[in-house]
Amino acid sequence: MHDLVAITALGGSEPQVDTVGGVTCREVPGVALASVAARMGQETKANKALAKLIGAPAPGIGQHAGDTVTAFWAGPDQWMIEAPFDTHEELTDQVKSALGDTASVTEQTDGWTRFDLNGDQIPAVLELLCMLDLRNIDAGSVARCSIHHIGCFVLCRSDEAFSIYGPRSSAGSLHHAIVTAMRSAL
Repeated sequence: MHDLVAITALGGSEPQVDTVGGVTCREVPGVALASVAARMGQETKANKALAKLIGAPAPGIGQHAGDTVTAFWAGPDQWMIEAPFDTHEELTDQVKSALGDTASVTEQTDGWTRFDLNGDQIPAVLELLCMLDLRNIDAGSVARCSIHHIGCFVLCRSDEAFSIYGPRSSAGSLHHAIVTAMRSAL
C-alpha cells in the first residue's frame, strides 16, 4: 500500500478556482491528452481515422471538434486529442489503436495544464493576455499564441467559455498572468 496523493499543476490537492467580476478561472486537472502527427504519405488515412475516433471531421486550421473525445488543430496534419481522464485514462493507447500506422501518437497528459475561463467578459481578459483577433474567434475555434511568453493554445468552446492550455512546467506563471489580466480588465 502507498499513501501518495496526486496534486494539481498548481500544487494543490484540489483545483484552483478564481473569480473576478463576471469571469471565473478554473484549473482543470482531469484531462487526458495525446498528440497526433500524421506520417508522411498517410495524411488522408490519418484524417479519416481521426474523424472516426472523434465522431466529426478532423479539425482544420484553427478548429477543434468532437464530443467526448475531441481534437484540436496543432499544426499541419497535427492535432492534440483531449478527453476526460476519469473515463479515458488510456487515451494514448486508444488513439494509437484507432490510427494505427498512419500517425505517431505521444502521451501528453502530464505535459500540459488547462485553465477554463467562464463568464460574459472573457474578451476583455483575453485582450490583455494575448494578441488574438477576437472578432474572428467563435465556438469551435482554436489559436496558438503566447501568453506571458508562454506558448499556449486557446480554445473557444462558446461565447462565454474558453480553455487555455499551457505547459505544465509553467502553470504557476500562466495562472498568475490569467488572474492578473482578470483583475486588470474587470
